[in-house]
Amino acid sequence: MTRFLTLLLALFTLTLPARAADDISAVSRSVVRVVTVAMVEGEVVGFGHGSGIAISPTRIVTNAHVVESAARYPGNVALGVVPSEGQKSFAGKLIAIDTARDLALVEITEGRLPAAAIYTGPLDSGADVVALGYPGNVDLATARSANDYITPRTPTRSEGNFSNMQAVDRVAMLIHTAKISRGNSGGPLVDQCGRIVGINTAITRADDGDSPFAFAIAGRELMRFLADAGQQYTGVGTACLSMAEADARERAAIEAETRADAEANAAKNAAARLDRELRAARAEEEALAARENRIALAGVLFVIGALAAGAALMFYGQKNMRNAKIAGGVGAALVAAAAILFATRPDARAEIAEDAGKPSAAAAPKLAEGSLLCTIRPDRSRITVSSATDVPITIRAGGCVNGRTQYTRGADDRWQRILVPNEEATVTVASIDATGRDYRVERYLLDAETMARAREIRAGSTLQGCTVDPEQLAGLAAQQDAIRSALPPAPNERLVYRCQRASGAAIKDAESGN
Repeated sequence: MTRFLTLLLALFTLTLPARAADDISAVSRSVVRVVTVAMVEGEVVGFGHGSGIAISPTRIVTNAHVVESAARYPGNVALGVVPSEGQKSFAGKLIAIDTARDLALVEITEGRLPAAAIYTGPLDSGADVVALGYPGNVDLATARSANDYITPRTPTRSEGNFSNMQAVDRVAMLIHTAKISRGNSGGPLVDQCGRIVGINTAITRADDGDSPFAFAIAGRELMRFLADAGQQYTGVGTACLSMAEADARERAAIEAETRADAEANAAKNAAARLDRELRAARAEEEALAARENRIALAGVLFVIGALAAGAALMFYGQKNMRNAKIAGGVGAALVAAAAILFATRPDARAEIAEDAGKPSAAAAPKLAEGSLLCTIRPDRSRITVSSATDVPITIRAGGCVNGRTQYTRGADDRWQRILVPNEEATVTVASIDATGRDYRVERYLLDAETMARAREIRAGSTLQGCTVDPEQLAGLAAQQDAIRSALPPAPNERLVYRCQRASGAAIKDAESGN
């Protein structure tokens, strides 16, 4: 009970109004400043910097020309990576460089960063794009000392439009109008969902009033570079939708499914009604036949009984008392049996009414159990940073999922669990409806302060694995409510899956990625 009260207190004391989810702010936390420091005999003789973006928790993509000096003089030039959040910077190590594409891959030797996703689909001319990075002219206006260049801070964003794609020295380049300057080199060009569409690398001169344009290395060149370097990354090819658009599409999909379910139920009910009518007709025919047979048998017995009674009278007239008694007894018994059969003849209408009036038993709602394989529904999802592979789920009694994660039942009859990792800056809300048909994953890409608050709330519970203990379940439910109230009003990503029963072999294939 003490743990439950502690979590309730956390609900009121630790949850402050959260800002709405913003995909550009989320991907900004993946942007870093890449610093090169040239040293000779222990003294700094040169300093340079550009921008970059995390493609995995420990690896950053930037321009080759940003880190070229480190590649040429590895013994004299040190690499540093300055994240957008936190209190410290990290040393970097050059992993791969491609001067033809002007791309490089840098690994941080400690710490972890939120990784961004690459957009793998087509980019339409005129599409809105955002450049993120650390432009040098902003640094000149705001920096007061060299220490400011190695202090984590939020990157500058600049909005524009994608114009077209052109080849420059056989490298595919995106031409766009987002304003960048020296220092933006190596920083990302992203779409409105925060997916990388290119890596900023150059700008045109703006002499004599000419309008400046910017160049970004196309995403397809970036993916080839990463493949050559053996670096894994997350690619997302779905079109960018706002959460409002995704909500509208999901409502439309739900309404369509509801109509389809209603039509299917109506057809099912009509078929069931027809089946009941046919069964009732057959039952009536059988009951009528049984009634007529009973009456006919009663008539036969009555006739035989009457004949036996007549024989008894005949024997009585012949003074044959023994045969008269036998015939009379048999006749009386047959007449009595006939009377009983007639009196107990079946009433077909009563039996049919009783059968039709039986109430159908309604099953109490509970979470479906068993093994499920869940497949993404693109028409109901908003995918920004995650892969959309099939998800295997095994549900046990009481909401134990995959044998290790306890779900609790919410007010909307969905079973849910909110997952707060120790390292990743993402809170995940996983939920499934009671029928086991609709599974969804909502991800919130959060700033360091909100993540710290969520982790503090999570630390109030000591539950490990699954449980049926009412006190622990109540504590978990209170903790989940507290974490949810600390989250923004809407997630950055929503994945909706349709689940169906699956065999053990299908589950193993999905888990192994086959």
